[in-house]
Amino acid sequence: MCGFVGFTNKINDADTVVGKMMDRIKHRGPDSDGKYVDDNVAMGFRRLSIIDLNAGHQPIFNEDKTVVITFNGEIYNFQELREELLGYGHIFSTKSDTEVLVHSYEQWGTDMLNKLRGMFSFIIYNKKENEIFGARDFFGIKPMYYGLFGDTFMWGSEIKSFLDHPAFVKELNETALENYLTFQYSPTTETFFKNVYKLPAAHYFIYKNGKLVVKRYWDVHFAANDEPSLKEWVDKISDTFENSVEAHKIADVEVGSFLSSGVDSSYVAAVANVDKTFTVGFGEDEKYNEIGYAKEFSKFIGKDNYSKVITPEEYWGNLSKIQYHMDEPLADPAAIALFFVCQIASEKVKVVLSGEGADEIFGGYRIYKEPYDAALYNKVPKFIRKGIGAVAEKLPAKRGVNFLVRRSKDLEERFIGNAYIFNEKERKALLKIKTDAPDAKEITKPFYDKVEGEEPATKMQYLDLNLWMTGDILLKADKMSMAHSLELRVPFLDKEIMKLAEGIPVKYRVNDENTKYAMRVAALKACPPFTANKKKLGFPVPIRVWLKEDKYYNIVKDAFLSETGKKYFNSDKLVKLLDDHKAGKYDYSRKIWTVFTFLVWYKVYFED
Repeated sequence: MCGFVGFTNKINDADTVVGKMMDRIKHRGPDSDGKYVDDNVAMGFRRLSIIDLNAGHQPIFNEDKTVVITFNGEIYNFQELREELLGYGHIFSTKSDTEVLVHSYEQWGTDMLNKLRGMFSFIIYNKKENEIFGARDFFGIKPMYYGLFGDTFMWGSEIKSFLDHPAFVKELNETALENYLTFQYSPTTETFFKNVYKLPAAHYFIYKNGKLVVKRYWDVHFAANDEPSLKEWVDKISDTFENSVEAHKIADVEVGSFLSSGVDSSYVAAVANVDKTFTVGFGEDEKYNEIGYAKEFSKFIGKDNYSKVITPEEYWGNLSKIQYHMDEPLADPAAIALFFVCQIASEKVKVVLSGEGADEIFGGYRIYKEPYDAALYNKVPKFIRKGIGAVAEKLPAKRGVNFLVRRSKDLEERFIGNAYIFNEKERKALLKIKTDAPDAKEITKPFYDKVEGEEPATKMQYLDLNLWMTGDILLKADKMSMAHSLELRVPFLDKEIMKLAEGIPVKYRVNDENTKYAMRVAALKACPPFTANKKKLGFPVPIRVWLKEDKYYNIVKDAFLSETGKKYFNSDKLVKLLDDHKAGKYDYSRKIWTVFTFLVWYKVYFED
């Protein structure tokens, strides 16, 4: 796991500038660094040594040094590919997976991507063609940012590295702010910095002669196969998952595993058979603390568990540091918990396994049951549901009212992912600025169009695979682990597992009994029943409780009434949300946290 930076060379002090950019992301790779600079490009690299510790330093070249690569990630089938490439006559100088990518590019060009199994983001510079080829893995596990500033094209693992380039113009993208208020993350290819973009998952780009072309090379295609029995599906899941975990353990350093109380991380920890597991929690309330379960489960599988209780002071005291590492504001409270579990893991190991992706692939979120739980109400004629919903929208928000509002809308109208913070009307009333931000449905429509006619759960999964998982789940996984120079691997997010899951019928994903049903049954082979059937908690954080305490209420209120708060928002509306929450009128914690997180991030990047 590493980090890279680079730019087309139009400046005299390119060597110095690329060095500063590399220093900015030293946390991604403290073990070594390397650079390549010529008249056309400057490429920098920071290394966290995991495989081929003594060699494998980057940048790496082909035999005649006409192809140069910087690479972040792991290729789990690199040994098989290496043997194949040796058969074609390629000569290797290292045993690293990075060099396999160089020769794969020489042999297959962009078609190399579909031969890979792993997580990756890389840049290849072809000196003969004066062409830059960049790619991001199938699920978006590893990040890739790029920007065009005048005649300078720059790229990197983190946006913050761009700050050190003289051509970079730091300017807030206000459109991203409005989108963020709805999604709690930046959901499009645009970022919070103008002219800086995210390369989407499963895409590559080619930059040549001042022109940039971006293409998709892989996609998920759900096609339910009703022929296999539940037992057959369970056996297939078990075998494929065990194979993936084994591949994800390839390393020349020790590997550990995160462990919450959910089935995903428990299944990973049990199958991986690593020596150490890591857990965090808050206080002693079991709603917010999974440490007791983790210790019990670790004892069950005969492993050591390392844990930490996060104090409110630690949580709030690290918000600025966390938003700095995040690059863009992310209002997921679990990101801070992840920061701390990465911290304790990094003290013991260099690589850790985690359970991200299981919910999106196997249908695990409880919201996926909603279309089926409301099957009886769905029989009410749509025009009647619409009328009831219109009346309900005028009432104070609460559980029953929210149900009537949601059920008056089609799935494509009501589901944008696992977070829906402010709707379009609310965010425009809250913002002082005016932007051309698209309606949330405009952002989700291209994905819904690809799964038109599929079951509701399948539609929701596909949307989450493309938006929520990449924009929230994997963003915080990468940035929080890299903040501590820790490599985080996600064995559920494997191309072979996705290929299998595409065929699992909805009845074995989401049914009356549970979500990700078949996967839970498979987990029973390695985990005790109380684990396989446990409801998902994630990283539960007591934000709603803290916001009612004077100390934290006042911290947030001061931010809402700050110069920046008043510049972008109608502060009186923000304070009313805060006051109503404190008074117990309604749980507005997620709305409050979304705005507050942006203000914390803005202070880090635009005020400090």
